[in-house]
Amino acid sequence: MAADIKNYLKEKEKRQKSQDDYKKKIRKHRLKIVYRVLLVVAALGAALALVVVQAKRHIYTGYDTVSSISREVSSDATDIRLKNSILTYSKDGAHCTDAKGNVKWNQTYVIQDVKIATCGDVAAIGSYNGREIYVQNTDKQLGTITTTMPIRNITVSETGRVTTVLADTDVAWIMTYEADGTNSYTGQAHMTDGGYPVSISLSPDGELLAISYLYVDAGVVKSNVTFYNFGPVGENQSDYMVSAYSYSDLVVPKVQFMNNDTAFAVGDSRLMIYSGTQKPVTAGEYLYDDEIQSIFYSDKYVGLVFLSDQAETKYRMDVYNTSAAKVGSYYFDVDYTDIFFGDDDMVIYNESECQIFTTDGVEKYHGSFGKSARLLLPAGGSYKYYLVTDSTIDTIQLK
Repeated sequence: MAADIKNYLKEKEKRQKSQDDYKKKIRKHRLKIVYRVLLVVAALGAALALVVVQAKRHIYTGYDTVSSISREVSSDATDIRLKNSILTYSKDGAHCTDAKGNVKWNQTYVIQDVKIATCGDVAAIGSYNGREIYVQNTDKQLGTITTTMPIRNITVSETGRVTTVLADTDVAWIMTYEADGTNSYTGQAHMTDGGYPVSISLSPDGELLAISYLYVDAGVVKSNVTFYNFGPVGENQSDYMVSAYSYSDLVVPKVQFMNNDTAFAVGDSRLMIYSGTQKPVTAGEYLYDDEIQSIFYSDKYVGLVFLSDQAETKYRMDVYNTSAAKVGSYYFDVDYTDIFFGDDDMVIYNESECQIFTTDGVEKYHGSFGKSARLLLPAGGSYKYYLVTDSTIDTIQLK
């Protein structure tokens, strides 16, 4: 009996040891699989990082024309970007064309002095001293607004809301309309009190309105940058005004929303950046002594172009982001007709020449188009663009 118990215990110990050895082998096998997976992931990550680094360092020296589509446009017409479509306008009318050459809409009118504002894929077209504003997006006409007084300035949001400055005998009326012509806000500005509205901008969602007022106080030129909120927060404020900033001895001819919570204002010696979706506050300010040549912006960046302070280049562009931080200064020689920002680069071009920089300061491309370009706009993908000429829309890919 004792021998049977002893043998049983030995067998049990042997089985236990065998099970432990099996479990160890299983764990060892699983660890090998984990190590192999981690090794593969690390290798893929390293390969991806190498591809990204090479792409960032790659310098393009030319381009291929992927496709070309014929177009017809009058010589006195102007092409501008409307998101990824082409808005062409003149004194006789306007039409919107997609990148495939399809005309999405056509609006006829007779306007001697065209006033046009865009935001995303929406455009508002009016006439200085006129009384009608045509509102449309890239697909269709959204509505027509008829004003009761002559138009001086207009701004539009992505929702189709339009704010106008209208001229009266001794005051300027600030009127906000929906795309269908409904009047949703009425205000007025007196030159002797709050000043004259020299620049206006709606946020993309149409909730906020920024106005730069110019006035003279005791012989000193002053500017007020004022924000209005048409939402619930503004309803509890006098005249919808939620914040205002006064600047002495400064003219502020430009105020502009970059996105729903960031706006900037440019004076003759200062850049101001504001943030906030309800009551915008000052996020940062920059002073400068040089005269601004041009201003360009996107939903992420604002760039101020100056004459270069270096003998070997013509221009310098200082770029700032929505956090009010200076991204960098970039020097270039292209006598530009337009500049636009990509995700992390800037495209500078004229009718025959193009120069592209990354925000890291790397020059990615500098070359000619080989034809006279009216407009250049992103075509999706890496360094792929639509090159718009008098007679074609070419899809080009840098190489």
